[in-house]
Formats: sequence, structure tokens, C-alpha cells
Amino acid sequence: MDRSKLMAIVTGAISLLLAIAYLILVQILDSRGGMLPAPTDLGLLLG
Repeated sequence: MDRSKLMAIVTGAISLLLAIAYLILVQILDSRGGMLPAPTDLGLLLG
């Protein structure tokens, strides 16, 4: 097996690992539930 073919396999494996890690991260962040929007009414703070 020549060097360029080995490099292509290693690069492809790294790419697949990064893609799987990204999908797992998105699933973890998505499972935390809906995010509440930031408050926009500043009338109470300014008193």
C-alpha cells in the first residue's frame, strides 16, 4: 500500500470520527430541552 492511499484512509477515518463526534454533541445539546429567550423588557431594571 503506497503512502498516498494510506493517507487517504487515515484522513477519511479522521473525518468520520469528527462527524460522529459532532452528531453526538448535537444530540447532547438538543436533549437539554428548549432554551428560553433572553428578556427584552428593561423597564423593570431601569425603575
